Amino acid sequence: MEPTKKAAYFRANYINSVKRVVIKVGSGVIAGKYGLNLDLINSLVSEICWLWNKNVEVLLVSSGAIAAGMKKLGFSKRPVYLHQQQAIAAVGQGELIMSYEKAFSRFGKNVAQILLTKDDISHRQRYLNARTTIFTLLSWGIQPIINENDTVAVEEIKFGDNDNLSAMVTKFTESDLLINLTNIDGLFDKDPRKYKDSKLIKIVENITKDTFRYASSIPGVLGKGGMLSKIKAARQLAIGGIPTIIANGLKKGIIKEIFLGKDVGTLFIPQEMPLSCKRHWIAFAKSPKGTLIIDKGAESAIMKNGKSLLPAGIMEVKGRFSRGDSVSIMNEDGKEIGVGIVNYNSGDVKKILGLKTSQIESVLGFKYADEIIHRDNLVLRYQIEEGGDICQIQELQI
Repeated sequence: MEPTKKAAYFRANYINSVKRVVIKVGSGVIAGKYGLNLDLINSLVSEICWLWNKNVEVLLVSSGAIAAGMKKLGFSKRPVYLHQQQAIAAVGQGELIMSYEKAFSRFGKNVAQILLTKDDISHRQRYLNARTTIFTLLSWGIQPIINENDTVAVEEIKFGDNDNLSAMVTKFTESDLLINLTNIDGLFDKDPRKYKDSKLIKIVENITKDTFRYASSIPGVLGKGGMLSKIKAARQLAIGGIPTIIANGLKKGIIKEIFLGKDVGTLFIPQEMPLSCKRHWIAFAKSPKGTLIIDKGAESAIMKNGKSLLPAGIMEVKGRFSRGDSVSIMNEDGKEIGVGIVNYNSGDVKKILGLKTSQIESVLGFKYADEIIHRDNLVLRYQIEEGGDICQIQELQI
């Protein structure tokens, strides 16, 4: 099927089945010249409530705290120093949520503010707690408004991580679609603000090195992430089996157009055999705390036969990690082949590496499990150099 026909088919059929959607609004959309764009907020809220009336649950991931804080405090320029940016974000977050609260109140809808950090998502129990809270709010018909906690999350302010946050929220809430609203019409083959002959890419079936190259040429203006971080977020979700649409949030009625099946924005098709929610969390939410170097026998057992990682196959331990942390798995050539959750801390693994499972208890005085990493908690990762083809992450064949 031709890409344009495939996109039309996907929009016409899949969109009608969407029951829960995450809408991410970037700084380039919500931030006007003199603070928050209240007219746009009111228009956006109207469309979100239209979705609720169609029995589609909506989670809103919104940037804009710094823009709101700058207006309230009288700053004409974004401060250079990080602590000033964090202070402005603390002031602006209240202004941001109040603006949404006023807009939603016109439709008789309550809102709830949820501030998250990467640590909240990487910690399994807090991840599940956040998920339960969001599901409760949705069941009550309350609009969750989610933002990175700018006051404490250094990486958000430096790198514009709300794109990544929106991808994680989409996956852990089992949403059907991410709509990422930015200030241009979607992904172009080059920057449309500089080149008149640039072309909008309507559909992306596989995220390749060309996709990353296109994205790298389109920087962010008000936000920090730019198009590249949006493509990385779309890649995460494609691997997780969820589509993404990047579209122009400055265009009023854009959400309605998407849900009416109109050919707008750039549609990213998900892969057919996605990661499970748990393995997606292992692959993307948890940052590895250390590294295990394994021998060729263990590599073959893991890669070809879907086996767990046993102490006998471990050659070296790098870094310090605790039981339940994520670690990277590397082969003898220094290539990362996977990531997984460990059953033992780094000190214990050093004591039993190279040994048989029958020797674990006699050496440590206890035994949690035969496996250092059980196959249910392991994801294979075939990585290609930065800027290369899509990072293929696939579940073990068990």
